[in-house]
Parts: sequence; structure tokens; C-alpha cells
Amino acid sequence: MASKFRYEVIIYWSNEDHAFIAEVPELPGCAADGATYQEAVSNAEVVIQEWIQTAQELGRSIPEPKGRLMYA
Repeated sequence: MASKFRYEVIIYWSNEDHAFIAEVPELPGCAADGATYQEAVSNAEVVIQEWIQTAQELGRSIPEPKGRLMYA
């Protein structure tokens, strides 16, 4: 199932953590990890939802997704 969120997610392997890391640059502090690429993406979707829910509960603004932010 496709995510309803349209935030850029950057995924990379971390030797230090022995896991894939999924960072969401538009949502400060929003990141997840996983043993596989797919698990990291799935966990990132959960964390994005939790980040937005927490921001709403605290009355904070939620950034609009801007699409691709970084280039390799």
C-alpha cells in the first residue's frame, strides 16, 4: 500500500548501526531504521505519521512536502 505522505525519505546503510537508516529531512528529527531496506521504509512511514500526530497535538505547524530536496 502506498503511503499517503509525500515527504522525501533518504535511505542509506549504516555500518555503525548495522541497519538501513531512513531519514525524513523535512521533518526535523524524523528518522527510522530497519534490518532491510523495506523495513526501514515501512518504519519511516510509521514515524512520519507519529511525527505529524505529535505536532498536531502540540499545536505545531506541519511542513508541506516539497518533493525532491537533495541530489546525488
